[in-house]
Amino acid sequence: MSSRSGSGERILAILDLFSENQTQWTPEEMMAYLGYSRPTLYRYLKTLKDAGFLISHPQAGYMLGPRVTELDFLMTRADPMIEQAKPELEYIAAQFPGTAFLVRWYGSKLLCVDSVVSVDTPKSSYPRGRPMPIGRGAISRAIAAHLPARDRRKLVEDYLDEFAVAGVGTTVEEVLAALRSVRTDGSSTAWGEVTPDVVAVAAPIFGVEKSPQGAICLTSNVTDVSSSTLIEIQNLIRDVSQRLSARLGVQDRQNGAVA
Repeated sequence: MSSRSGSGERILAILDLFSENQTQWTPEEMMAYLGYSRPTLYRYLKTLKDAGFLISHPQAGYMLGPRVTELDFLMTRADPMIEQAKPELEYIAAQFPGTAFLVRWYGSKLLCVDSVVSVDTPKSSYPRGRPMPIGRGAISRAIAAHLPARDRRKLVEDYLDEFAVAGVGTTVEEVLAALRSVRTDGSSTAWGEVTPDVVAVAAPIFGVEKSPQGAICLTSNVTDVSSSTLIEIQNLIRDVSQRLSARLGVQDRQNGAVA
């Protein structure tokens, strides 16, 4: 049952139900999960359906509607991080075979919001819009390593099993020590943790905030990455993350963002 009390929050709780594991919900399932009364739920569903956020089918129940697609279109044209990162993604992909990713960090989720591919058959388990795992992979550690200390510890505690599976550490202190190394290095590298036979290098992106807003990453087939090439990739990813952070920081200050 949702702990949200305001009507706006209660409506958002309905949208939060939808995930890759369950893309369709019946009213009965919603009432059982959220604890809403039938009249209240149907009032909220009508609001969401009228606005295009949901559509319904007699046999399937409710699913996300076309307004979500429209907002995605607008987001790709309004997000300054996407605008600033696009030429950098193209440059990275032109230098090395693979897929250059731009990832947004929000709440406790990692989400690819843009990418550029420079190979005919890219290997990726997480296309644009699919949340990435926490604890496994270069992107996750690049973000986690640069979170404020309290947030970093809580994230490690919440996802310790995932960090352990990735071989980062089996205790909170071991994982935190590994993340300190990532923080010192400025980038994170992972071999086959998220997608088999793929090496990934990632670095965080900051604005004026002390916490990372996202990350830049390159994934390549392991057969395309020699030891010397890996060093070149790591240097480039660090350089790009620093350039993007500097530009976004200036832009945030001009727009009046508060750290």
